[in-house]
Amino acid sequence: MPTIYHHISALRHALTLYYGRQSIALVPTMGNLHDGHLELVRIAKQHADIVVVSIFVNPTQFGIGEDFDSYPRTLEDDVAKLATVGADYVFAPSIDEMYPVLPPPTSVRAGEITSQLCGQSRPGHFDGVGIVVSKLFNIVQPDVAVFGQKDYQQLAIIQQLVRDLSYPIKIIGAPIVRAEDGLALSSRNQYLSDSERKIAPVLHQELQRLAEQLKNSEYREQGFESLLTATKARITEAGFTVDYLDIKTAQLDSLEANEATGNCNINSENLVILVAAWLGRARLLDNQLVTVKLPL
Repeated sequence: MPTIYHHISALRHALTLYYGRQSIALVPTMGNLHDGHLELVRIAKQHADIVVVSIFVNPTQFGIGEDFDSYPRTLEDDVAKLATVGADYVFAPSIDEMYPVLPPPTSVRAGEITSQLCGQSRPGHFDGVGIVVSKLFNIVQPDVAVFGQKDYQQLAIIQQLVRDLSYPIKIIGAPIVRAEDGLALSSRNQYLSDSERKIAPVLHQELQRLAEQLKNSEYREQGFESLLTATKARITEAGFTVDYLDIKTAQLDSLEANEATGNCNINSENLVILVAAWLGRARLLDNQLVTVKLPL
């Protein structure tokens, strides 16, 4: 069973035994763990001797009207699950422990990358992610940190944060873990009703369909916007309310418009399709990496 710490000083004291002797991996979570989280721990164990899992529902990344108060807190069950995959330590601080002053007067902002996609409908969300991840990095001082690729924009922001703030930490992006029907695993999937759960896999199916269209170079005749519009229409028809659906480079750069044709120029063969859509009370995220053939 992993050892649980609720206080920063106690965790730091425990980890001093390993600094310079054994490698440490951090897996940050907000708890309510599922198989996707457990896979992050398995990956962490492949890259480090000691694995620390943080469980903290971070108030600074929730906006007004979002589900902070109702977000499930399941610490006892979470610790039992972590024991099955060999996590060594659980860091489960209180809000007061993490934020002596709330809202914190100090901020960590990642700039332009936060203003698109999720950042458009959740202003301030990634500022909250930036400060909590920075604090966890400073508290744990890991050699490795593992984040899921389902939150693709968050992963890109954290990679930028590590680069720009010179953290000596290797960031590992873990592939999306899916249910048998293709739905990306998420703590918010439990908000889905039985009927909504049957519809939810459509999101991944439509991303796969769009990815095949891109691989087959259909964008050359139809244009990216036409493909996106048709995909969004099918997702909406299935019962979703689409927050965004977009195609970016793998680095989250926008595709450049060609002034002559109105279509987009492609200067990278590695693209990512990203979507966020509401289905009932659940806001579902998904993405699909795709490699396309560059025009000659």
